[in-house]
Amino acid sequence: MTRPIWQEPPTVAGRAGKGAVLTVVLLVLAVPLYSVVLTSLSDQAAINRAGGMVLLPDNLTLQSYRQIFANALIMHSLVISVVITLVGTLLSMLTTVMCAYGLSRRGSFAHRTLLMTLIVTMFFGGGIIPTFIVVSALGGYDNYWSLILPSAVSVFNIIVMRGFFMNTAPDLIDSARLDGANEWRVLWSVVVPVSKPVVAVITLFYAVGYWNSFFNALLYLPDNGTWPLQMIVYTYTLLGSPTPGTGITSGQLAGHQALAPLSIQMAVVTLTLIPILLVYPFVQRHFVKGMLIGAIKG
Repeated sequence: MTRPIWQEPPTVAGRAGKGAVLTVVLLVLAVPLYSVVLTSLSDQAAINRAGGMVLLPDNLTLQSYRQIFANALIMHSLVISVVITLVGTLLSMLTTVMCAYGLSRRGSFAHRTLLMTLIVTMFFGGGIIPTFIVVSALGGYDNYWSLILPSAVSVFNIIVMRGFFMNTAPDLIDSARLDGANEWRVLWSVVVPVSKPVVAVITLFYAVGYWNSFFNALLYLPDNGTWPLQMIVYTYTLLGSPTPGTGITSGQLAGHQALAPLSIQMAVVTLTLIPILLVYPFVQRHFVKGMLIGAIKG
């Protein structure tokens, strides 16, 4: 009996082709990152010889990072980004877990109405200007909570987590209820512990979103002294403009005119990448399982 083509063992040519494609993809992703890090570790002469971004090690130095850590504005923005990411991720996860669990119980109050209402918000929104007016009217302008609350809940994440919760073994929940557990105890002692893959994935999504966000800061924080790190990166590195409100040019931002501005820019970019690179390996093993089970079985 002939088996379907997808059940046939891969040929040597097929394996070689897959390896070649994966190698190309890896190079496309890794080479720019490698160049950014290497440029941040290079001095002015090496950057001049390379004509910009450095691809071969030449006169490596940590001077760019020393200058960055000596700059009060950048270090303050780093602390702000860390606090916003931690607080925002915690708030978003608490809201998402409780909402997803409530919507995963078919007999819950206004189950279908609430679910449809949430889904509608994925396709229709007020837009930037109405959102800005509402947040400002509530006192969010020039306040840090405006970086968290407007984006605290993602309907997509709720639906993914709801699908995962719906597939929790009913016997586990029934056993907990026979032991006298209420809904809060069932959620935090039974459902969440067996849903670690999707919890890890959604936590990563929220954390990366808060860490990389700069648009809310652009809208609601007029003072550069209150900006998170990504806003500093946006104005200084991407736009190549002086840091607003300081009267300092991009080459003077770190207080050292002789240091190559490009090396400082790449050092700031590297600094924003480090937390994500450190966290991702711990949740990577949950990534595929969390997304597929939550999306397909839901």
